[in-house]
Amino acid sequence: MKIAITTTVPVEVIYAAGHVPVDLNNVFVSHPERERLVEEAELAGFPRSFCAWVKGIYGAAREMKDLGALVAVTQGDCSNTHGLMETLQSEGMEVIPFAYPYERDYGLLRAQMEAFMRRLGVGWSEVEGALRRLDRVRRRAHRLDELTWKEGLVTGMENHLVLVSCSDMEGDPEAFARKLDGLLVRAAERAKDRHFPRARDMVRLGYLGVPPMAPELYDYLEALGARVVYNEVQRQFSLPFRTADLVEKYRRYSYPYSIFYRLRDIRRETRRRGLDGLIHYVQSFCFRQVEDIILRRSLSLPLLTLEMDRSSRLDARTRMRLENFVAMLRRRKCP
Repeated sequence: MKIAITTTVPVEVIYAAGHVPVDLNNVFVSHPERERLVEEAELAGFPRSFCAWVKGIYGAAREMKDLGALVAVTQGDCSNTHGLMETLQSEGMEVIPFAYPYERDYGLLRAQMEAFMRRLGVGWSEVEGALRRLDRVRRRAHRLDELTWKEGLVTGMENHLVLVSCSDMEGDPEAFARKLDGLLVRAAERAKDRHFPRARDMVRLGYLGVPPMAPELYDYLEALGARVVYNEVQRQFSLPFRTADLVEKYRRYSYPYSIFYRLRDIRRETRRRGLDGLIHYVQSFCFRQVEDIILRRSLSLPLLTLEMDRSSRLDARTRMRLENFVAMLRRRKCP
């Protein structure tokens, strides 16, 4: 059975139960008619002043006829998920709730996982076996992330796609692992190619916030001579934590918790990766827009805030702002 998810959840439980997780975010953003999915949600009654991501997820869920259930994160994700969950439930879809405790309490998180496991009929032994299986794949993603910022052999777009796909392993961990192995081989070949642009010679950027509605952002930045070498939330999807404790792994995962916990990871990676500047992506009509205030107060690097609504393309104004930002950082880097 295919089980839809709307954000990263313990997919080990889904795989242990013999089911296939499907991240509706990835289905939506890779769909050739993304804007049509948003429009179909509005035709169903979703207001225009509502997050386009959620509307797109609704459209993607409606279009996939073989979904058996939806895991809805009721705490630790966008509050609009509640409306999405209830709307799909009213249309006959089975909904499985899951919550991340705000204070990152280990006992409460373990209780949520065990409730999730009971719902899918599996125990700890099966789930821990799935964890070992998925961690073997995650280690490849972590190596590719390292090759992005440390050796400059992976582009920002490739980094984004690898890490964002770790949320569901594209429904087939072994096939996904083979895809990552292929990219590792290409990266090794690039090490011998003097013409491949290295990150050390470019403006080094960090990308903060949810993955973009318009992934062409990465290639446009590369054309400007800048590379994203830190994808904050996407990296978190890969669970880059050295622990074999499943509960602790998702307790360290920063996205569902407070902005102050996320800031610890952002500061650490900003220093480690030698960033020149930051781009903070915010989605229109999302409560996380307010976090931009805290990020600006808390981080010392130049920060450009990009807000997008429903368009899957970069408009002329956004392109100009990116061009000016990169030019400013280049002057600071090489006065």
